[in-house]
Amino acid sequence: MGSSPLEKAGEFPFTSGIYTEMYRERLWTMRQYAGFSSAEDSNARYRYLLGNGQTGLSVAFDLPTQMGYDSDHELAEGEVGRVGVPINSLADMEILLDRIPLDKVSTSMTINSTAAILLALYVAVAEKQGVPLETLSGTIQNDILKEYVARGTYIFPPKASLRVVTDIFEWCNTHLPRWNTISISGYHIREAGSTAAQELAFTFANAIAYVEAAVIAGLDVNQFGSRLSFFWNAHNDFLEEVAKFRVSRRIWAGIMRDRFGATNPKAMMCRFHTQTGGSTLTAQQIDNNVVRVTLQAFAAVLGGTQSLHTNAKDEALALPTEESARVALRTQQIIGYESGVTQYVDPLAGSYVIEGLTDKLEQEVNAYLTQIDELGGAVAAIERGYFQDEIGRSAYEYQQRIESEEQIIVGLNKFESPSSDHPETLVLDQQATIRQLDRLDQTRRNRDPESVKIALDKLEAAARGTTNLMPFILDCVKSYATLGEISDKLRQVFGEYGG
Repeated sequence: MGSSPLEKAGEFPFTSGIYTEMYRERLWTMRQYAGFSSAEDSNARYRYLLGNGQTGLSVAFDLPTQMGYDSDHELAEGEVGRVGVPINSLADMEILLDRIPLDKVSTSMTINSTAAILLALYVAVAEKQGVPLETLSGTIQNDILKEYVARGTYIFPPKASLRVVTDIFEWCNTHLPRWNTISISGYHIREAGSTAAQELAFTFANAIAYVEAAVIAGLDVNQFGSRLSFFWNAHNDFLEEVAKFRVSRRIWAGIMRDRFGATNPKAMMCRFHTQTGGSTLTAQQIDNNVVRVTLQAFAAVLGGTQSLHTNAKDEALALPTEESARVALRTQQIIGYESGVTQYVDPLAGSYVIEGLTDKLEQEVNAYLTQIDELGGAVAAIERGYFQDEIGRSAYEYQQRIESEEQIIVGLNKFESPSSDHPETLVLDQQATIRQLDRLDQTRRNRDPESVKIALDKLEAAARGTTNLMPFILDCVKSYATLGEISDKLRQVFGEYGG
């Protein structure tokens, strides 16, 4: 499409920004990703971050929760609360969100295979708190296709997973008008080793598959399209990253208008969250990570992100301490309040380097999209291993450049310094798992078993048909059925994907 000196922010194709005034009107949402150990510990961290000026929550779930297993499942052993918070039932979610004003705080939940269950739990807590559903704002990642490509926390085969995704779209259209029903993620694709162009291309190919599935299900592209959002990685190549963020808006606007006939400008807007690159952090000389994160965050701001997470310096070693999490948040605040760049909309527009990189990325992304179309679309390309092979090749080539010192990583392959420093890292509460298992046992003993059985049986019957699953999942969580029990019912109907 190319750039034009007449292009303005807030107007198609939105290269310069989706809003006319961008940060001159309101800063991006500062949304630090957190969750660990237990619902109690995670709740305390959320309230600590909100007290330090964070403007939105971002919830990390542990692997058993992501994979649809309760904390007492044999496959959960050793993983409960390790990389996120364990959520087994409504009892856990009530503790996680205690004293957090859900009508005032926007919440992002990084969850995919079990996204429908976690969303239902969030809604159930809001209802118990007396919060009107139309006031709830936030995002569920709900991007199952990238799990088959880059991350691996899938449960069901792709077609069944797409059904659940579109059921969420449909239900939220009616009940959660302010909720972003999907955050289509390039972040994990980049973390797996892709290039910037592959990050955009493979993510947009997945997005096209979601939109196609929603249209087939009878949803209006102008309505559900306005609640789609994206999730980008902020990597090390500063100028290329700024160009990547800018061109992502231009490409998506063209896709929605030209492929799907969208006429609502909001349905053409590429709204995105950004997280600084976890794979760029080094365990060596961890203070260097503060500089890396600052540059990456600055690129995201210059590129016009809608929300931002900045990694903590110690995350190559462990989950962040309160101190390192605060420094990461302060990095955003200094950029937002002290750098002066927020006075300008798309401040690097017109730079021949930025415009040249923007156009180059657009060409590379469109070439990939054409090839994916020829393969039959994203699902077919994933099933053939095309995305995975391309990412693997790029990751290998990048590692070769590091090992040959063609690519310098300060403190890793150049400017190394022997260090006897042993930085203080977060130590997880070893008793948290025991408390989690006790609460799960108590929840099962205190609930009405007949109500649970009725709700789960109705869910199974709905899954065997074509009706929307969200109301049945909501009934299950309100009866205190566990995440594992709900997932198992769906496994019985849909089966599991073997990769």
